[in-house]
Amino acid sequence: MSETQPPEALTESEAATELERLAAEIARHDRAYHEQDAPEITDAAYDALRARNNAIEARFPDLIRADSPNRRVGAAASSGFAKAAHAAPMLSLDNAFNAEDFTDFTTRARRFLGLVAEIPLPLVGEPKIDGLSVSLTYANGELIRAATRGDGMVGEDVTANIRTVASIPQTLAGPAPAEIEIRGEIFMTKADFLALNARQEAAGEKIFANPRNAAAGSLRQLDSTITASRPLSMFAYAMGQASARPAPTHSAWLEQLRAWGFTVNPLSRLLATPEEAPEFHADIAAARAALPYDIDGVVYKIDDLALQSRLGFVGRAPRWAIAWKFPAEQATTVVEDIAVQVGRTGALTPLARLKPVNVGGVLVGRATLHNEDEIARLGVRVGDTVIVQRAGDVIPQVVQVVESAPRGPAEWQPLTHCPVCGSLAIRPPGEVIRRCTGGLTCRAQVEERLIHFVSRGAFDIEGLGEKSIREFHAEALIASPADIFRLPTREAEIATREGWGPLSARNLTTAIAARRTIGLARLIFSLGIRRIGEQNARLLARHYGTYENWVAQMEQAVTIGSEARSDLGSITGIGGAIADELTAFFAEQHNRETLAELRAELRTIEPATAPAAAANGALAGKIVVFTGTLVTMTRPEAKALAESLGARVTDSVSKKTDLVVLGTDAGSKAKKAAELGVRTVTEQEWRTLAGT
Repeated sequence: MSETQPPEALTESEAATELERLAAEIARHDRAYHEQDAPEITDAAYDALRARNNAIEARFPDLIRADSPNRRVGAAASSGFAKAAHAAPMLSLDNAFNAEDFTDFTTRARRFLGLVAEIPLPLVGEPKIDGLSVSLTYANGELIRAATRGDGMVGEDVTANIRTVASIPQTLAGPAPAEIEIRGEIFMTKADFLALNARQEAAGEKIFANPRNAAAGSLRQLDSTITASRPLSMFAYAMGQASARPAPTHSAWLEQLRAWGFTVNPLSRLLATPEEAPEFHADIAAARAALPYDIDGVVYKIDDLALQSRLGFVGRAPRWAIAWKFPAEQATTVVEDIAVQVGRTGALTPLARLKPVNVGGVLVGRATLHNEDEIARLGVRVGDTVIVQRAGDVIPQVVQVVESAPRGPAEWQPLTHCPVCGSLAIRPPGEVIRRCTGGLTCRAQVEERLIHFVSRGAFDIEGLGEKSIREFHAEALIASPADIFRLPTREAEIATREGWGPLSARNLTTAIAARRTIGLARLIFSLGIRRIGEQNARLLARHYGTYENWVAQMEQAVTIGSEARSDLGSITGIGGAIADELTAFFAEQHNRETLAELRAELRTIEPATAPAAAANGALAGKIVVFTGTLVTMTRPEAKALAESLGARVTDSVSKKTDLVVLGTDAGSKAKKAAELGVRTVTEQEWRTLAGT
């Protein structure tokens, strides 16, 4: 099996393995793009990864991972800026790549809302600017705060820098809600980008790869005078939290933005029906090259804001909008070598090292080859000329070998032993990934787990990066996560090491001390348990609440058939494969000992809390189950509404369930609720409870 094998041809085991690979790879590219402003692959290559992930999830919905790319957005805020929490989540968009994908989007929206085809569904089409998303908060018409998107919940406070952007009004022109979040895209025109790079080169400074990176790097300056010297622009287009809704439709909202003094993309257009979208898309694509700024597609939004509110969000994206992307960009280059990397779970991943080539404005020097099956399918050899494709500013992919060019001398052979520790590398039956069997005796796996432990989404220890972790591990300063918190006892020794000094050693001690208090979700993610990404960690943290409860329940869940195991499996988004990985981790005594050792070094593990809106909702903390057929709203809409009110929606009834909503033809779940004495309500009673 290769990752290009059609989803319908995958077995369940192969699909689970492929979704794991895709989640990790997409997350890595998201960090490169959002945190480092240094994308490794093209937009087209990134979009291709996401499209494959979506197709597999659609075919195997039970395998959808809690760390699915569709359940996360962006990356954590940089430690160089104050953090700014968004009043309303600032999420991303799902993608369409052709007319069929777009039609699927409108069909899903109609199905969710229960709208028949005869009811009009006007849309607004807007060119998708390739820049940096920001949220501006106005109180009584005055700009009081500006933040980047960050991870969608918390961004970076860039207020001082935003005040230097001339096209952003400091005061709204005319009446406005008492408080409102206005969102848009910071970008740099092509001409301004070229002029900036010319100045940078003349001054011997960093050259930016493309206008998007230049805009992001300019806005995320710790010195606002540098931002002021950069030619930044903004198109406004969206609304976050607002004390009052200033318009009934998105098209009217764009007009209101213009009236307040914002620049709105003049190419945005109201489309009476979805059938007008393909022609509009073709018109924008034809005009793309001549535009003064970069775009990578068209965003389509349902115009009626009341319908947008009903549709809500799923995972990382709204159900009422989609980005129809333009085709991928490609280039031809030569494979100079095929290397193999070993990940923290022992996965061996082949990587093509390329003769650097410019693809869509980004210099590409490597591309993932995913696994040995993909290499065999493509027939890639060292020395081959290949076509490389970028899609979405993630790591590029090799599309095909140029057969007419000279071929490499020999076929690549899969490794039978780990290139780091020499242990046997096996490919389990039904899986596509070959893994090192060395476990924690493999230096690469230990180091990768420690690197993961201090990464931005985990403990985020400033000053302790990949290079330092490898050096400290090689010289026996650290062997486990708990050892990291013992480094301050060796501050004097660290200060004498090459590349260190008294100040940097002291700063490391301070950074470690600051991380002795950690949130439960970050702690769970930091452990590097297979299939447990950031989103899965948040799901688990929210479900179990406290560290003590989570550990106690996981230890009990090791026993198959236990109530704790059943409860784990009932969490929406936690499938059987994820439950197996969790219980396998806790079944090992050395893992429990390592965790206890780490806990002893920490001061506080903060319990998980729901988003502010949900925490204050009518169903905050309640466990809700829906059963039977709902008449006045669809099941997905009902579940989304319950979660927005703070409820945890599960798929099975237990004595922990607080409420069961009975639709028509309610079956075994209604019977079990009666047996356990769980409260049940009719659909109408549910709507009253939910305030609808």
